[in-house]
Amino acid sequence: MDKFVIKGGNKLFGEVDISGAKNAAVAILPAALLNHGICTIENIPDVQDINYILDVLGRLGAKVERLSRNSVRIDASGDISTVADFEVLNHLRASYYIVGALLGRFGNAEVTMPGGCNFGERPVDLHMKGFAAMGAEVSISSIFKAKKELPLNGANIYLDTVSVGATINIMIAAVLAEGTTIIENVAKEPHIVDVANFLNAMGADVKGAGTDVIRINGVKELNKNITYTLIPDQIEAGTFMIAAAAAGGNVLIKNIIPKHMEAISAKLEEMNVTVEEHIDSIRIISDGKIGKANLKTLPYPGFTTDMQPIAVALLTVANGTSIVTEGVWENRFQYVDELRRLGAHITVNGRMAVIEGVRNLCGGTVNATDLRAGAAMVVAGLMASGKTTVKNIKYVDRGYEHFEEKLRAIGADIQRDSD
Repeated sequence: MDKFVIKGGNKLFGEVDISGAKNAAVAILPAALLNHGICTIENIPDVQDINYILDVLGRLGAKVERLSRNSVRIDASGDISTVADFEVLNHLRASYYIVGALLGRFGNAEVTMPGGCNFGERPVDLHMKGFAAMGAEVSISSIFKAKKELPLNGANIYLDTVSVGATINIMIAAVLAEGTTIIENVAKEPHIVDVANFLNAMGADVKGAGTDVIRINGVKELNKNITYTLIPDQIEAGTFMIAAAAAGGNVLIKNIIPKHMEAISAKLEEMNVTVEEHIDSIRIISDGKIGKANLKTLPYPGFTTDMQPIAVALLTVANGTSIVTEGVWENRFQYVDELRRLGAHITVNGRMAVIEGVRNLCGGTVNATDLRAGAAMVVAGLMASGKTTVKNIKYVDRGYEHFEEKLRAIGADIQRDSD
């Protein structure tokens, strides 16, 4: 099993290019199953989750052709199976988007329940509610089943809580439904807008993505040959912003949408980090002396939960006491014991963590407990004195494209090794 070996203390200088949005790609690729035409999708990140999804699409009967490391062609015009009971789905949280796509196009879906990172219960009850409102019979055991004689019915659906996954999945299923589907209290994340734009490029009629209400006027068929380019990855960009702040130095993060980064930029400025915004890039200038800050994770445009572990890693060396409140998941602080191994002073009480800043972290051996926690361990290793070994980095590989190579290019001393 691979691990990262990091020698801390190096300041970071130079430029880093951000890859396409993983959270958009894991929904857009399954949504290509709706189309009778050919979808060429560009700027996809070269990460493990994408490999999993492309494998599943191929097994279902789609013709999948990797044109390059970051582009793929998908032709789902042939015979497509509606049963996806593959073991690979146990590693993939986003497998539920396959349910929405198969249900919307074929009226039947049987998909292995999703796996992925485990930092709390992540039910699919809102997905079920949406599909049921459109007339489907839905059941769950180890398999997520949804069935309805086509077409699905347009429906008015109110999400009891703001859910990114349910918003996207219902939107995907509804594009071929008869009539109009209105989804209220929806999530507004940038990748939701990206999925809506992709659906519209195939011929769907989706309006309101990025607002509180999404309206989908059902169409009879999607049958267009399209080329679509994904937006840049908000979370990868934020990770490199915090890495540059933590290690100190001067780094230009390129190929991003600065507006998507506003919550992170504001917190870094509060921590005495210089943030310079340009048209499609952000420059981070830091002397490594971090000020304390309080933050609470919220749905977009608030501070995203995926950045919480990485922000906590930075705050371990802040001057003073910081309080971080997790407003989305009930158990996202399970990585804290790993930071304590490096000398962090953190107390967790339910969804709140109190971080007493220390002068410096000390190298040691830690584990990546999930994708973003793994990135947090790497950031901690960049700050720590001595050598830090981050094990179980299969999680990191799920969501960051050539993470260590990008860090080395801006001056980090990080190597991939095998146990």
